[in-house]
Amino acid sequence: MSEKKENRRGLGRGLSALMADVTPNEPVESQPVERRADTVVPIERLVPNPDQPRRQFTQTQLDELAESIRTKGVLQPLIVRVSPQDPAQYEIVAGERRWRAAQMAQVHEIPVLVRDFNDTEVLEVAIIENIQRADLNPIEEAAGYKQLMFKFGHTQEKLAEALGKSRSHIANLLRLLNLPDGIQDMVSKGDLSAGHARTLITAQDPDALARKIVQEGLSVRQAEKLAKSGGEQPARPKPKSGGFEVDKDADTKALEGDLSAAVGMKVRIDHKPGQESGRVTISYDTLEQLDVLCGLLGRG
Repeated sequence: MSEKKENRRGLGRGLSALMADVTPNEPVESQPVERRADTVVPIERLVPNPDQPRRQFTQTQLDELAESIRTKGVLQPLIVRVSPQDPAQYEIVAGERRWRAAQMAQVHEIPVLVRDFNDTEVLEVAIIENIQRADLNPIEEAAGYKQLMFKFGHTQEKLAEALGKSRSHIANLLRLLNLPDGIQDMVSKGDLSAGHARTLITAQDPDALARKIVQEGLSVRQAEKLAKSGGEQPARPKPKSGGFEVDKDADTKALEGDLSAAVGMKVRIDHKPGQESGRVTISYDTLEQLDVLCGLLGRG
């Protein structure tokens, strides 16, 4: 019970305190960095963080960083902790890209800052580092926020305040995670912008509309109009469920999207036309999600 409380005690030491260990921007490799490493460790004793929010590393950027390391070395120390699985190794908390580039440059030792972080703080620092560098793709960033919310019980409001983001920014990104995997992959690769992807959330056939956006180079406004009109697809019949119309207005669909993002599960709103009453249905895929939902409702 005490361990569960530890994981849900808030934003670790506070994101503002953790941010002191992460420089806001990627350092200019031609300039010295005024940060002294605690020590240097053999590169083979470093292992990546399995919960690292970044899943894609651009080869061009790795090549450029590797070339810089060959000539100037690793200027910014990596942030590490003693590996929970093997005390003879260090788990990378922040700086996996530098570690990968250093391997390419055939560097044998790397400067590090050793920190006594728990699992919550490791994930927080990894997400901070990536978000502060502003080069996560929208899906990776959304996945990072979702981890902080549903693995550690943080709210959108708390994240927005701590990270200097607007709540709407976080909510809009989280809504992208409700899109089909194929569309999320298009966003990750840069084939589809986050703005375009948001227009697909309420589309009748998001996959078809996504292909049309890419093929015809549609603007976000054009995509919005097609999504609202149903695009070129014929209108679907309006099935009923328990006396409720399935077809909804744009405001109701948007509210469904916001609530889905807030709880991390599919939310359906059924409202009888002209009446005050209605029904909200939350669908969960796993018992873990049910546990999270009970925790959210229990906090009131």
